[in-house]
Amino acid sequence: MAAADFKAMATNFVNYYYNTFDTDRKKLGNLYRENSMLISQDNETLGAASIAETLAGLPFQKVVHKFSVPDAQPTPNGGVIILVIGELFVDDSTEPLVFSQGFQLCQDPAGTWFISNDIFKLVVF
Repeated sequence: MAAADFKAMATNFVNYYYNTFDTDRKKLGNLYRENSMLISQDNETLGAASIAETLAGLPFQKVVHKFSVPDAQPTPNGGVIILVIGELFVDDSTEPLVFSQGFQLCQDPAGTWFISNDIFKLVVF
């Protein structure tokens, strides 16, 4: 995959992911597969249904993500690793929470991209 291709794909993916998260995070479940793993604040979740349930059950009603251009690298297996650094605002808070999130995207046999691994961490100084 050419550098411009995986960088554009990473940017498009991140924009889609956070727009969906901010508007209706219940719809993110279709981005994962049964062997996908999410680690969020040291809690591990395995499988698309469990990840969707975890995301839908987060303890806030509204969220807005603001983030920089993601860093991305192709992997030897044809996937892409993406790193995002940003801020999120929950409910009506004006104080941002700083976060880091890493994704490993892979393709299934049909060529559809999915999130294989997702690591989310709030950055506390």
